Amino acid sequence: MTDRRLAGLPRPLASYVDHTLLKPEATGDDVRRLLDEAAGAGFAAAMVPPCWVALAAERLAGSAVAPATVVAFPFGYAAPAVRVAESERAVEDGARELDTVINLSLVKGGDYQQAGDDLAGWVLAMRALDPGVVLKVIVETALLEDEEKRRLAELVAACGAEYVKTSTGFAPGGATVDDVRLLAGVVAGRCKVKASGGIRDLETALAMIEAGADRLGTSSAVQILRQAGR
Repeated sequence: MTDRRLAGLPRPLASYVDHTLLKPEATGDDVRRLLDEAAGAGFAAAMVPPCWVALAAERLAGSAVAPATVVAFPFGYAAPAVRVAESERAVEDGARELDTVINLSLVKGGDYQQAGDDLAGWVLAMRALDPGVVLKVIVETALLEDEEKRRLAELVAACGAEYVKTSTGFAPGGATVDDVRLLAGVVAGRCKVKASGGIRDLETALAMIEAGADRLGTSSAVQILRQAGR
């Protein structure tokens, strides 16, 4: 079954993957290793902490791998101006993809309007700065009820970001097949879905893609490719 699913993918498995290193104790050597692995495998992006974006941009120059980082991570508490300023610095350092966290405090308090306005303002600011930067919004599905997931997927689709993303990897749970399927059904082609958190093997990766994920965020990318015989 695994072989059939691999053969049926419309593009190489590696192109679905954001090779990720966001643990707080990551060293410069750890980041360099990840960047070299990403370039060698042809992953979609290398996701590194903001302080290492300039290194990522330099080391990935000439490859097809996008330097990527996180913004207002992992709780989304940042004031709108701070979210934008942090993003501007990341782009100046060479980031081509930004994954930000929706303001979960506002969401859990029921203030969807303000949370949505924050996102919309961020997207507009990034489009003005560099229209080519790919924007992803993390909604942290493990902390949400299904109706909240639906409402946030709608907000992300409406704000114009390229992706709604399941998880930070720092909550009690990560991506599930059911959540990916739910998000994909809500956004219905208006944006894409990135699954992240807990994707550690090939079977899980393929299940997420089957459910509708266009990207996978994982720190187990190399092992997953090995399991696929790549």
